[in-house]
Amino acid sequence: MLLDLSDQSSETLQEQIVRQIRARILTGELSADEELPSIRAMARQLRVSVITVGRAYERLAQQGLIHARRGKGYYVSAVTSKQRDAMARERLTIELDQLVRAALAEGLDEEDIRGLVEAVLKRQRRR
Repeated sequence: MLLDLSDQSSETLQEQIVRQIRARILTGELSADEELPSIRAMARQLRVSVITVGRAYERLAQQGLIHARRGKGYYVSAVTSKQRDAMARERLTIELDQLVRAALAEGLDEEDIRGLVEAVLKRQRRR
């Protein structure tokens, strides 16, 4: 499984691994019961610490996206559409928060931001 990790990212390597595997699960690129590479194999492939991959897998397991089978490894968990929607909302809320913070830092006020959001929504409806 190829992941695109960057030393230049503001995210830690662990966060990048979690985000990319999570995205592949939520988009269906990785399906339920699909086996993930072992922690050691993934670490070797990505050229990162076994601890980094292990912690990333643990975070994904805590989120209910993967599960461990004793003696066999980690597998993708079945994700319901309700879980998928909740995770998408959570992720998009974080991204929107960052965008609003950036807009405020650029000097835009709430009315300007609302106007921009409405313009984007209107443009998306036309597609």
